Amino acid sequence: MDFNFGSVLNIIGSLAFFIYGMKMMSDGIQRAAGSQLRNILRTMTQNRFLGVFTGFLITLLIQSSSATTVMTVSFVNAGLLSLTESAGVMIGANIGTTITGWIVSVLGFKVKLSAYSIPLFAFGVPMVFIGKGKVKYWGQFIIGFAILFLGLSELKSAVPDLKGNPEALEFLAHYTQWGIFSRILFVVAGTLLTIFVQSSSASMAITLTLCANGLLPFDVAAAMILGENIGTTITAELAALIGNTSARRSARIHSLFNTLGVTWMVIVLPWFLPVLSDTMQMLFPNFFGNPYVDAAAIPLSLAAFHTAFNTINVCLILPFVPLLVKAATYTVKDKDGDSTEKLKFITNGNLTPELNTGAVQNETAHFGEVIGRMNEFLRTALNGGTSKEKEEAIKQLFKYEEISDMMEIEITEYITNLADKEITPDTSIRLRSYMNIANDLERIADIYFQIAKTLEHKFEERIHLLPEQRDGLNKMMKLVDKAFQEMNNNLAVSDYNSVDKTTARHLEDSINALRDQLRSSNLDRLGKPDYKVKSAMIYNNLFSSLERIGDHIINVTESVVGEI
Repeated sequence: MDFNFGSVLNIIGSLAFFIYGMKMMSDGIQRAAGSQLRNILRTMTQNRFLGVFTGFLITLLIQSSSATTVMTVSFVNAGLLSLTESAGVMIGANIGTTITGWIVSVLGFKVKLSAYSIPLFAFGVPMVFIGKGKVKYWGQFIIGFAILFLGLSELKSAVPDLKGNPEALEFLAHYTQWGIFSRILFVVAGTLLTIFVQSSSASMAITLTLCANGLLPFDVAAAMILGENIGTTITAELAALIGNTSARRSARIHSLFNTLGVTWMVIVLPWFLPVLSDTMQMLFPNFFGNPYVDAAAIPLSLAAFHTAFNTINVCLILPFVPLLVKAATYTVKDKDGDSTEKLKFITNGNLTPELNTGAVQNETAHFGEVIGRMNEFLRTALNGGTSKEKEEAIKQLFKYEEISDMMEIEITEYITNLADKEITPDTSIRLRSYMNIANDLERIADIYFQIAKTLEHKFEERIHLLPEQRDGLNKMMKLVDKAFQEMNNNLAVSDYNSVDKTTARHLEDSINALRDQLRSSNLDRLGKPDYKVKSAMIYNNLFSSLERIGDHIINVTESVVGEI
């Protein structure tokens, strides 16, 4: 069979078509049902058994275990899932991804795909161009489904059919005579293939197509599929590289689980495959053929092998998930360092905006906690026992103002990048709220910076506050502390719609009332011999600045409830 450079390009192009369709399918359903997927992950992972079902269900829906694992890593990174909860989801995704093999085997090699794929465009395209909101994204899902199978159809045509030329595969015989080392070799080949195409579903489709066209024998293809189980973990590991320690540990759990499973299966593979083949032929004689003598029977047998292996592996290893968590914790050391100096959650932009909003929400909550610490530094700067303590507290105020600038810039840039993508109206509103919150928090830090400059001037000029002035500022800082606590409680709520701003408004009114009281008292004392003008001016500057901080704190809560 003539196989030239053009044939290679056809294979690569067909594969690209297949992967593009899969990505469009996945993105479409994430946008159409993003909040539902997020809720499924949050509510159906209370134990590892439910987590397995959740991982299976989501992977079944979006037809991409890589998307499920990356989504899970991102949710661990965002603090929405614990390590143990993520383990169940990762394991379930392994079973869910086996459905792709059945779809490709049953439909891809039994049905003329183009006859069914082309009509799907008649439904999907109008939905994309005419529909709005979720209708548009469901249209993308349908188009992606059609493109996926058109790509698979082209891949079948592009791969040379060697069923009638078995001598062309004689070279494989040289690599199948080394026992377990041969199996390891083909496991490595499957791993590299999956790493290259960055999709276990795509590498599975390639493997099944090569088998259907007589290019790979059954046992070699089975070993490659095992390798694809290892290769698919690379996607989550890469996604976790820029995540926090918990995200990296979640990805490591997935890698350990898959590697352990492949290890025991590589050992028993020569005995497992014949038993599985005979069992399937006995149970379904009209459906399964002998994969050792009939190349056309290999795809279905491989799909059965993939499902059987992952299901058995889950049953064997699921009871030992706590040990996997410990192993992941041991192998991934905590290198986060000072968490106040960097973002903790919004480190992964591989998901759709609908699924990334949870990470942004958690990051703004973290931002609020960081800014809230500045009030304690101010208290030390005013009431510290020694000059050194006060100077160190002022330095911390300056440092945290720089941290706030960095966090506000990075959060805003991240939100802007998300907003540049296709997003739903609800997501757009939420992202705008997060941006407003980040802006108000940065403004609070700016006010503390100005307060620190005022205190520096006070120390340089040796200006002293009277005890009653210090008492007034301490009362104001105590109210601001309570306002920060309420603000951070509201930011930490998972559902902003449930937030009631009544308490926050009462605290803001109390801060305003105290400001008015202190201002009136300050003006009344001016002109009296024991009341110095310079200290009165600094005093007025400080309590007025604290009141402005209260204004921005209430702005944050108003953004949370959707009033700004």
